[in-house]
Amino acid sequence: MTFSVSSLFRLARVGFVLAREGAFAIANPADLPPLAATLLRFVRLIEKRGAAEGGAGLAAAMTRLGPSYVKFGQFLATRPDVVGVRVARDLEKLQDRLPPFPMAAAVASIEEAFQKPVSDVFAELGKPVAAASIAQVHRATTPDGRIVAVKVLRPGVRARFKRDLDSMAFAAATLERLSPEARRLRFVGVVETLARSVTMEMDLRLEAAALSEMAQNTEGDPDFRVPTVDWDRTGREVLTLEWIDGIPLNDIAAIEAAGHDRVALGRTVIQSFLRHALRDGFFHADMHPGNLFVDTEGRLCAVDFGIMGRLGIKERRFLAEILLGFITRDYRRVAEVHFEAGYVPRIHAVDEFAQAIRAIGEPIHKRRADEISMAKLLTLLFEVTGLFDMQTRTELVMLQKTMVVVEGVGRSLDPQLDMWSTAEPVVREWIERNLGPVGRIEEAGRGALSLAGIFGTLPELVSRANTVADRLETATRNGFLLDPRSAAAIGRAEAHARRWTHAALWVIAGLLAYIAVTL
Repeated sequence: MTFSVSSLFRLARVGFVLAREGAFAIANPADLPPLAATLLRFVRLIEKRGAAEGGAGLAAAMTRLGPSYVKFGQFLATRPDVVGVRVARDLEKLQDRLPPFPMAAAVASIEEAFQKPVSDVFAELGKPVAAASIAQVHRATTPDGRIVAVKVLRPGVRARFKRDLDSMAFAAATLERLSPEARRLRFVGVVETLARSVTMEMDLRLEAAALSEMAQNTEGDPDFRVPTVDWDRTGREVLTLEWIDGIPLNDIAAIEAAGHDRVALGRTVIQSFLRHALRDGFFHADMHPGNLFVDTEGRLCAVDFGIMGRLGIKERRFLAEILLGFITRDYRRVAEVHFEAGYVPRIHAVDEFAQAIRAIGEPIHKRRADEISMAKLLTLLFEVTGLFDMQTRTELVMLQKTMVVVEGVGRSLDPQLDMWSTAEPVVREWIERNLGPVGRIEEAGRGALSLAGIFGTLPELVSRANTVADRLETATRNGFLLDPRSAAAIGRAEAHARRWTHAALWVIAGLLAYIAVTL
């Protein structure tokens, strides 16, 4: 994390825009310490007349602040554990759409990437058909006559995002130093996760790799496919892939006119997502209707693999067993799975946790199948687990938010979609395959291989343990020594950090006071 005076002024501008757009309305003064509550009331005096309330105000502020903050808002929409469910829903409406950058810049990027004239790479390069904060997409033709989609990174995007992410990181670290609640919500970790995600999105070779992995995982699926990557025309800043001729899933009229079965397509959306998450442990984490198409053969086609989710075998077992537990009303088993996975501390009682889960599950069995939201159920489940000290699991939150979107897409195609009967065959198949006799044998085999690896390194481990034991004995006898230069450097670093923090807070307070007076 780097910080400068310019970062301070950028943060002051961010605070002003948030206040003007009404974003601070999401905070309740009654939940804050007296000083913070007074400051909040003062800041809210800056709100413009007619500002949107709460999450809508935050979304408006993010849009006004620009691409980096739009991306941050979209990321926060996947973290209802941080911003709350209502705010997360408002942030889901943020649109990552920008005016396209000039064709000349796109051509220059392509020529720089491949070190040859654009005419040698593409026989024809069309105008952009879509533009977002990180890249834009062109339709093009290769010299051998294939129609392809060409994704080109925005010029200067890395420097802009780095500058804004540094400011966000400083703000998050400052909040965690000042607020126990901010530490509990792990603001620094949230910004770090966003930074990793954006860094990966800005290397288009990684998106190409995700496409290739998904294609390999799904090559046997008759109702799902992804475009093929053109590796010869793909680099860090340019991604070329097969052009998908299909109907976007949000164009219901066109889907019906083409004669596609909407009910079957809705089931395919849900089952494909669950199959990828459970069977492969690798799923598309941005499955909104603009990224999903139906081709002429009725297959579901996905594009834009910049945001992906992964689940380990433990997370997959957790997901499958809790879904089956709710389907069969075995709430104690759902509770046990949380404890077996280590998500809920053993200080709590399984029976008490099962009782809390029953309060979620029983109401759904009194409703029609098409009225039951699996995504809402998982949202309520994660809220209840918070009462039992379950730590935030980023991969599970991403899964839950993706399910919210996927369920919405499925029900837009078939409003009477029965989520449970649709999910059950995929869940049961995975459990029978992985938790049945064959799965147990394979798990034992993996355990034996791991144990063999440990035995192979045993002499080295014993040697290291002896060395550590000798050093600990010496340290216990003589005390831990700290080099004087290290102690002096630590002191200087702490003093420097305190000076910057105090200076930042005073400057921000002064700017807010000035703004309030001028208004």
